[in-house]
Amino acid sequence: MLSSVIAFTGAAFLIAMVPGPSTAVILRRAVMNGRRSGIATVLGNECGVLLWGIAAALGLSALLLASQVAYDAMRIFGAALLVWMGARALWRARRPGGPGEEPAETAAVSHRRAYWQGLVTNFANPKAGVFAVSFLPQFVPQGAPVLPTLLAFSVIWAVIDLLWYLPLIWLAGRVRSVLQRRSIQRRVEQISGAVLVGLGLRLAVES
Repeated sequence: MLSSVIAFTGAAFLIAMVPGPSTAVILRRAVMNGRRSGIATVLGNECGVLLWGIAAALGLSALLLASQVAYDAMRIFGAALLVWMGARALWRARRPGGPGEEPAETAAVSHRRAYWQGLVTNFANPKAGVFAVSFLPQFVPQGAPVLPTLLAFSVIWAVIDLLWYLPLIWLAGRVRSVLQRRSIQRRVEQISGAVLVGLGLRLAVES
């Protein structure tokens, strides 16, 4: 069992390092709204990880592999969500402002909203479900109880994700301290918005 946990931990760290929609959303929130908002987004993302792990343990996420319609429906929903968030960022970047003016969203975004954004972004990504149902069971030792082992691996997966994102949020917070000019913040919105739209379009066209 210990060897399976060690192997799973190493693999989960490698997976966490691969950037994706959650990474883009978390870093954008940390840069634009601060570390606490970034942490709230990460907590939402990790709850999504746990939900996918539970779904894999219960066999629910296997539906994404068995049903092309279910997979496509979630894929289109996730793509639309990313494009919508990216388009909003691009629209906000068009707003005029003074040299020292902060964008309106900085004061408006609550930690609850950041949390839900992280949760929805993760759970609306069908790749996370396919990953959970195809990746987690590979590390269950022969003869071990499947359901408790998968749930334990899901918790480990979420903790490793958290350990990876916290240093990134800290770095993003340091960057934010020098990004006080409205013109620079608008550029950040433009870049992050374009990245989110691009990720959404890529998810939409993938089979």
